[in-house]
Amino acid sequence: MKYAYPAIFTFDKDDNVYYVNFPDIKNCFTDGKTITEALEMAKDALCLMLYDMEERGEKIPAPSDIRAIKCGKNEFVTLISCDTMDYRIFFENKSDKKTLTVPHWLNIMAERKGINFSQVLQAALKKELNITDR
Repeated sequence: MKYAYPAIFTFDKDDNVYYVNFPDIKNCFTDGKTITEALEMAKDALCLMLYDMEERGEKIPAPSDIRAIKCGKNEFVTLISCDTMDYRIFFENKSDKKTLTVPHWLNIMAERKGINFSQVLQAALKKELNITDR
């Protein structure tokens, strides 16, 4: 799933760090020493939290309107986007063994053609789930 949520970046002069929090996602926060690092960390933190919520079957909250978020001194707000499918593909790229049955005649014909059952099943599942190769 693709998401975009507003994040509040707060620069702390004493710590010389950018703190980031997502007002719509409980306990989702991170930091970075530079804007670039804080943006990367924010995307990572958001993706991990949303992925975890998906896995637990929790309701994903709607993102706030970025224009409605008020910023304090040394703060700014920006949208952070992430794709939990990219995360799944990158981090869960192990294989699971599945046992399946096909009619004997179909098995013989497929083996004669040298068809790779795993590849065919993967392609069919991706098509059924509307997942495109990345």
